[in-house]
Amino acid sequence: MKFVMYNDNQPGILTDAGVIDIGDLCPGGGQAAMVHLVTSYDNLKSRLEARAAEGTVVAGAQLRAPLPSPNKILCMGGNFREFGAREPSPMWGFIKRLHSILSPGGTVVLPDIDANIFHHEAELVLVFGKGGKDIPASEAMDHVFGYTVGVDVSARMPGGSGGRVPNTLPIAEHKSYPTFCPLGPCIVTRDEIADPEKLQITLSVDGELRVNYNTDDLAHSIAESIEYVAAIEEISPGDVLFMGTNHQGLGAMQDGDGIEVGVEGVGSFNFTVSDPLKRRWPRGVDEETAQDIRESAGGPGRRARPLPAA
Repeated sequence: MKFVMYNDNQPGILTDAGVIDIGDLCPGGGQAAMVHLVTSYDNLKSRLEARAAEGTVVAGAQLRAPLPSPNKILCMGGNFREFGAREPSPMWGFIKRLHSILSPGGTVVLPDIDANIFHHEAELVLVFGKGGKDIPASEAMDHVFGYTVGVDVSARMPGGSGGRVPNTLPIAEHKSYPTFCPLGPCIVTRDEIADPEKLQITLSVDGELRVNYNTDDLAHSIAESIEYVAAIEEISPGDVLFMGTNHQGLGAMQDGDGIEVGVEGVGSFNFTVSDPLKRRWPRGVDEETAQDIRESAGGPGRRARPLPAA
C-alpha cells in the first residue's frame, strides 16, 4: 500500500483513483498519525485494505511530505560506486535538520550564501517502522517499514563543507537550509518492493533527464547502512534514512527550474526552484563534479562558480 499526508497533514491511502482518508484509523494528524500507522500496521492492515477498496476519494487532495516531522533525517554519504568507477570507501554519514523538509509541489528557495553551486541529489529514502540502537545487519530489514523519494539539496561551499569523521553523524548545515529536503509523494510499504537494491532513480529539470541510475550501484547495502547509522544514533519509528546518490547526473539548481524526481515502484513528484539573487550556472549535468567523484575518494567538486550577471 501507499500512504500519504494531504491537505493539513491528514493521513491517507494513495490509490489509483486518488487519496482516501484514514484519519480515524491513525489519530493525531501529522507525524503522530504516521508514527501510529507504521508501528501499528500489522494490526491495522485488514482495515486499511478494506478502506482502500471501499473508501471515498477525497476531492482535490493536495499531497504533503509523507513524514512532516521525523525525529531524525539520517543520510549516507559517498554510498555509490558511480557506475562502478570507484571501490567502496569507508562508510560515513550526516544529519539534515528537520526544517529542511519540503512537500511535493513546493519551492526550494536558494539562500543568500556564498555557495559555489547548488546540486540536486535524488535518492531512495528508507522509512523506519521499528526503532532501536546497535542493530545488526542481519536484523536491519526488519526495522524498515517502507520507502519514499527524497532530494538532498546541497550547497557546495568554498573551501569545502567539513571533513568526514568516521563513526559520527554530524549535522550538515550546508544541506539543511529550509526547503532543502523535498520528500514524497508517498510511503510505499516494504512488501510492495521486491528488491530495493534494484530500483531506477531519475531526476529531470525542465524535461531534461539528468539523474538516471540504479540502486544496484550501492557501495554498501541497505542492511549495512542501517547497521552503520544505528551504531551511532538511536532510531525511532518514522525516522528516515537517505541512502545516498550516484553523482554522475548532478547539475545546478537555479531560479525558475521545474524538477521532477522519481524512484521506480515508489512514485514521483515535482517541485520548483526560486533564487531571489537570480544566480546562474551552466545548465545540464555538472561534468566537472561527475569526473571529480569518479576519480577521487573526495567530496563533490566545488569549483563551479556562478556565471557573471547578464
